[in-house]
This record gives sequence, C-alpha cells and structure tokens, in this order.
Amino acid sequence: MGQREAMGRLIKFLVYIICLCFIGLVGYAYLGEFFGADFSAPQGEVRVPVTLDVD
Repeated sequence: MGQREAMGRLIKFLVYIICLCFIGLVGYAYLGEFFGADFSAPQGEVRVPVTLDVD
C-alpha cells in the first residue's frame, strides 16, 4: 500500500466521521427535547431606562 492510498483512505475516513457528526448534531437539534434539552429562548420583558440628550 502506497503513501498516496493511505492518505486517500484517511481523508475518506475523516469525511465519513464529519458526515456522521453533522447528522448526529441535526438529529439532536430535532430530537433533543426527548432527551431533556430545552433549546427555546427565555422569554421575558426587559425595561431599560434611556436618557436622550436633545437640544
């Protein structure tokens, strides 16, 4: 097995791993609520006083 073939197999392996990680991340984003993850943004009213300097 040449060095070029070994490098090709390594790159192919890394592409497969990256694809599996991406699929897992997307699956967790959709199914995360079944595992107890809450991705919703906290909702609440925020009031901050603003001082305007108008002449």
